[in-house]
Amino acid sequence: MTNHLPIPPLPDVVIEPLVRLALAEDFGRSGDITTDAVIPASARMKALMSAREPGIASGYDAARLALRLVDPQATWTTLTEEGTAFAKGAPLVRIEGSARSVLMAERVMLNFIGPLSGVATLTSKFVAEAAGMHARITCTRKTTPGFRALEKRAVRLGGGINHRLGLDDAILIKDNHIAAAGGVAVAMKRARAAVGHLRAIEIEVDRLSQIEEALPFKPDAILLDNMSTALLKEAVALIAGRAKTEASGSVRLETVKAIAQTGVDFISAGALTHSAVNLDIGLDYED
Repeated sequence: MTNHLPIPPLPDVVIEPLVRLALAEDFGRSGDITTDAVIPASARMKALMSAREPGIASGYDAARLALRLVDPQATWTTLTEEGTAFAKGAPLVRIEGSARSVLMAERVMLNFIGPLSGVATLTSKFVAEAAGMHARITCTRKTTPGFRALEKRAVRLGGGINHRLGLDDAILIKDNHIAAAGGVAVAMKRARAAVGHLRAIEIEVDRLSQIEEALPFKPDAILLDNMSTALLKEAVALIAGRAKTEASGSVRLETVKAIAQTGVDFISAGALTHSAVNLDIGLDYED
């Protein structure tokens, strides 16, 4: 899906603690002793970040901040925009600055861009499988600790949309909530009484009888958990537009098309973030 507006970078104030942590982890107690030993302080360097396999880029905001924290004078020139599909060998970013700075920041920059581009690339494959159908692909909270905002942005760059960013976004009543509360009806009644008009309520169900129990309380969305495609079709027909429908549970690239064909509004897949593979991107010296 083509984004109508560019997806802005995350604010520095959001990602700076994570970027600083990554740099501090790499620099250790003494900094880059290899670079300090063999590279003169006066040396300059141009480097090209390029793709060693096809994909979609993400993570520039964190990588660019890492470079700037190491050397505010270094320059970053984007050659391939984030969210744009590229082929193997495509030039992504050109960097110029103190050779010591570029070498010190190299691994941290790639440690952001590689995994996050992997998320964007995998998301785009899920989106392509559901192309032409009503369902939209969304992520979950199954994210790498500390990386959630970055991974959620990568999902958007891949053409997906975001589910909750955290527990405070909306009410999502899951199976354990239902069990602990004493049933669907009591959980929905309490949720409806607890929130204002701008807070959405979603409830997870795994059988049709739970849908019938939930609908009188007008949930904004119903999460259809680990249902077969046949049961998903029945559930969509039963709900009949009275709530948004979300299919979830063991969604894989090879099954997402069949799930989309059931008529659900959303398909949430933890795989977008927890199973994405690092995209191979390199940084090489330029003469």
